[in-house]
Amino acid sequence: MKTQIDFMPWGLRSVSWWITLLLAAGIIFIGIRFIIVPQVGATGFGISFSNTNDAVYGKIKGIRDAFSGLVLLPFLWMRMRRVTAWIFTITIIVPATDALIILTTNGIQDTTHLLIHGGTAFVMVITSVLLFWRKD
Repeated sequence: MKTQIDFMPWGLRSVSWWITLLLAAGIIFIGIRFIIVPQVGATGFGISFSNTNDAVYGKIKGIRDAFSGLVLLPFLWMRMRRVTAWIFTITIIVPATDALIILTTNGIQDTTHLLIHGGTAFVMVITSVLLFWRKD
C-alpha cells in the first residue's frame, strides 16, 4: 500500500515545458538580433527604421525582448510550473500589442506580420492553458 500521493514533477516530459522553453529561446534570439543588427530586427518585426538614428530604439527593444525570454529560464530550470504559468500568461500582452501596433501602423494588408504577431499571441494563449492544466 502506498502512503504518498504519486507525483510526476513538471519538466522535461511535459509538452508545456518544451513549448515554453522554445518560445523563450525564440524571443531571446529575436532580442539578440535586434541588439546586433537592429535594422534586420525592425524589418522582421514589420516596421523598418526610417533613418540610422532609429537603430538605438531597436537595441532598446532588443534588451527588453531578450529579458522577456531570460526571465522564464530560471523558473523552467527549477520546474516551478505555477510561477512560469503566471509570468508566461502576463507576457501574452507583448505579441498582442505588437499585432495592434502593426495593424495601426501598416494596416490590415500587412497580413504576414499580423499573422506572425497574432499567431504568436495565439500559441502563447494555448501554451498558457497547458501550463495551468494539470495533465499534459
